Amino acid sequence: MKKIVATLIAALLSSGAVAQYPNKPIRLIVPFPPGGAAELGARIFAQPLGQALGQPVIIETRPGAEGIIASEAVRQAPADGYTLYYGTATGMSFAPAAKKVPPYDPVNDFTPISLVGIFGFFVFSHASMPVYTIGDLIGYARANPGKLNYGTGNATSILATGLFAAQQKLDMAHIPYKGDGPLSIDLIAGRVNVAIATPGTLAPQVKEGRLRVLATLLPNRNQLLPTAPTMSEAGLVNVPITPWGGLFGPPKMPQEIVDRVGRELAIVLAKPEVKDAFGRLAFEPRSSTPQELSAFVAEQLEAYRRAARAMNLSLD
Repeated sequence: MKKIVATLIAALLSSGAVAQYPNKPIRLIVPFPPGGAAELGARIFAQPLGQALGQPVIIETRPGAEGIIASEAVRQAPADGYTLYYGTATGMSFAPAAKKVPPYDPVNDFTPISLVGIFGFFVFSHASMPVYTIGDLIGYARANPGKLNYGTGNATSILATGLFAAQQKLDMAHIPYKGDGPLSIDLIAGRVNVAIATPGTLAPQVKEGRLRVLATLLPNRNQLLPTAPTMSEAGLVNVPITPWGGLFGPPKMPQEIVDRVGRELAIVLAKPEVKDAFGRLAFEPRSSTPQELSAFVAEQLEAYRRAARAMNLSLD
């Protein structure tokens, strides 16, 4: 009888907490450092989401270990709605796909809330390189085996550049970074020759002549960098994975909170000013139901597994 009473009291307290949600600031964990596409994108939707919920949504960056550090922090957090996760393909697709023993199950170990959207990736080279097209890059790299390097700041960069180099039989040194922010600094300075990256801080450098953009991984040309042809326009095979971002909570988050946050996020992502801000990052905002996000995560996990196997890539 005591156990039944205790259970009923806990249920009543929990239902009261849900009814009052949120009554304090919410932290949004981002798995990359400041300055990269994930953190810049989180800034775009966090403030209006907080305004819609009536409490500030505070960004907390937890970079490192291919998104595993941030993912684990969320997975172990209380399921009260005050810890949300801007999960991306790096931590939710690549890390579990490339580990022999996955650190977690991205489908079942988190509470899906909504897709946020799809990242745009481009092939950049430093302006000191004698290349102006993706074909130029291939020819120059083949003529100078082992002399060029490429930087990566996330899972899509790693797989996309690795697959591209393998397909074209290019010998280039790999320099990994913890995010596109740190990578951008070295690419702009010329310490990195080539990078497949998001355009957040790099697009202005193209317009100023410090960098060149050679192609995009998007299926269509993007208005942010309209001179960049698609890989198919350049006669190349595109990367068989999707770089994405979604909103999650810890496991077993109350459905009422999931519904409230997802509903408000969908409204935020549809705002013209939010769409415009994301457009400056070549990011396509796209909301979803929790069920749609769960199915998408499962689909992308398998796509990243296939890509990792094709490269014989393992994080172990």
